[in-house]
Amino acid sequence: MGLPMITAPIFELVTRERCHLCEEMRAVLDEVLPTLGLGYGVVDVDADSELRTRFGDTVPVLLRDGKPVAKVRLDREQLLRIVRRRR
Repeated sequence: MGLPMITAPIFELVTRERCHLCEEMRAVLDEVLPTLGLGYGVVDVDADSELRTRFGDTVPVLLRDGKPVAKVRLDREQLLRIVRRRR
């Protein structure tokens, strides 16, 4: 029997245009995730009615495998803890 396959988490940033907090979170993600061999996708909350209903005006939101793990503010240490957390 082989070892179970470990998959990298999928990160998505729920954001909107002209949002300075979104840009701040994006800068932290751009600084940290590539150094760990990870990336993230960006989703516009205003272009997705389901996300708009789910999060309203609360952006940015960082999703890990579809679940919110950070809202509004995120620093480097918080992101490292989120990445290291097991499922």
